[in-house]
Amino acid sequence: MRRVARAGLLLLVLAVGLMAYVRFSPNDAARWQVDPVTAGVAGLSNGYLLRPAGGDAAAPVYAMPPAALAARIDAVARAWPRTRRFAGDPAMGVVTYITRTLVWGFPDFTTVKVLPAPGGATFAAFARARFGQGDFGVNKARLLAWLAALR
Repeated sequence: MRRVARAGLLLLVLAVGLMAYVRFSPNDAARWQVDPVTAGVAGLSNGYLLRPAGGDAAAPVYAMPPAALAARIDAVARAWPRTRRFAGDPAMGVVTYITRTLVWGFPDFTTVKVLPAPGGATFAAFARARFGQGDFGVNKARLLAWLAALR
């Protein structure tokens, strides 16, 4: 009986330690604030890539100036649950957001770069998980939801 109790206590301590590591480990802005036009590859199992060419999909062109599109994307992203600005600034045209899962707090990073386009502006975005090889499609779902909210 004592072995079972000790094993259970050990598992609990390990789970709490893992949760603390996931939630409180430092995140380096230089590692996650990347150019989504050139960084990453399409078809990742733990991410999703929107860009004009070579991504999983392309964002549409919006009939507005780049600064206005950057502000709209920032509003949509910051309204998303458990999401905050991590690095960058909409005024600069490149922002990385961090979104954490509800229970464990696993971080996902989404870098958005607004681009001028004929007739307005578009954007490239690279959403990816920090931990693990798969994300159960949450990064794709988040970017597609942001696209829908921008329409």
